[in-house]
Amino acid sequence: MSDNPAASADITTRCCIAGGGPAGMMLGVLLARAGVDVVVLEKHADFLRDFRGDTIHPSTLQVMHELGQLEAFLKRPHQEARTIGAEFGSEHVEMADFTHLPTVCKFIALMPQWDFLNFLSDYGRRFAPFHLMMKTEANDLIVENDHTVGLKAHSPQGPVTIRADLVIAADGRHSTLRQCAGLVGDDLGAPMDVVWLRLPRHGNDESQALGHAGAGGLFVMIDRGDYWQCALVIEKGGYDKIRGEGIEAFRNRIVALAPALADRVGEIKSFDDVKLLTVTVDRLRRWYRPGFLCIGDAAHAMSPIGGVGINLAIQDAVAAANILAAPLASGAVATEHLRAVQMRREWPTRITQRIQLFIQDRLISRLLESKVAPKPPFVLRLFAKFPLLRRIPARIIGLGVQPEHVRTPERRQ
Repeated sequence: MSDNPAASADITTRCCIAGGGPAGMMLGVLLARAGVDVVVLEKHADFLRDFRGDTIHPSTLQVMHELGQLEAFLKRPHQEARTIGAEFGSEHVEMADFTHLPTVCKFIALMPQWDFLNFLSDYGRRFAPFHLMMKTEANDLIVENDHTVGLKAHSPQGPVTIRADLVIAADGRHSTLRQCAGLVGDDLGAPMDVVWLRLPRHGNDESQALGHAGAGGLFVMIDRGDYWQCALVIEKGGYDKIRGEGIEAFRNRIVALAPALADRVGEIKSFDDVKLLTVTVDRLRRWYRPGFLCIGDAAHAMSPIGGVGINLAIQDAVAAANILAAPLASGAVATEHLRAVQMRREWPTRITQRIQLFIQDRLISRLLESKVAPKPPFVLRLFAKFPLLRRIPARIIGLGVQPEHVRTPERRQ
């Protein structure tokens, strides 16, 4: 089967994954590596989309190490953040120190997500059972006797029908297949949205990832070599008001939070240069039904706090591969295997979301409502006094609550 098989014939495979993001691509690679025939669908023509999460955390780098691909992966252009700091007004605090993590890489790799996904797709093509169909979007499930047996999709050649022992939705927080399956989720709430943009980076700028907390907002800067990928945290639903105030007021809002950027905010010519991320935090009550499973954002949309959503999704993929590879290979995948994936990953998801909600309610909401420059919270002042405490957020951000490790074998065919 080629990357884009002709749409004139039905396709049959062991596993069909909708969504070529980090979760879908990682799971597809792991299953194919273990000898399972798998088709991954990606609705776009390429992975080249900006303003995605571009942080590859130590847990994900450890997975790349376990696959024997870390050295090749890190040859791609990237920056390395060994600490994370923030400024509250004029006061700087260090929040997380990754240099003590029990991992091969004791840093966050800052890399465009398209480079990560292109690397995974190139690696996946080494395995005969791996099939990636670009410009192909899943739009419905095929259900027989209350059991999902495949999906329908649209490709450049026309409609495609894919029959599969298992269909996996990794198609994001607005998952079409999750809606088709009728799975019920709970909206956990988010008081904020995020406006993404990029600004030039100068040679004498600080190299670490920085957060700037000030009166009425939070501005985050991620080092991408010759530019900063920036996130302005705003009040939920407040973007229309910001646009109504005009682009000059928007630039001034950024300078108020990060004065050092006054010499470059003029690069934001119009609101065409920014992108709104509507923040959602939710979780499905049940991630599966017979023949169908959701992972990553399709199962649990995360807050951007800590940048952990992508890495949590990859952990879902690793756990799913560990549990499902053998039954998929033998054609004996059962609902109990899908239940086991949720049981394995639901607890770390709940704990991570609980931490995010706590930070949203206790820190972000107060920043957005503040009229004066805030002081560092008490716990961050403790980090300054007792540097050992910085290892705690580093562990949560860098490794997660329950790190997963590759248990699937590599089967060359």
